[in-house]
Amino acid sequence: MFGFASREEKLQDKYSKLMQEAYDLSTVNRKKSDLKLAEAEEIGRQLEELKATS
Repeated sequence: MFGFASREEKLQDKYSKLMQEAYDLSTVNRKKSDLKLAEAEEIGRQLEELKATS
C-alpha cells in the first residue's frame, strides 16, 4: 500500500505543476496552455482510476 500512496502523491504533484504551467502560459501562448491542460486532464483521469481501485 505504501507504493500505491507514493504513486498517487507523484501524480498529484505532476497534476499541480501542469495546471500551474497551463495557467502561466494562458496569457502568453494559448496553444501551449491548452496542451498543458490536456496533459493535466490525463493525469487527473489516472488519479481518478487510482482512487476508484482503492
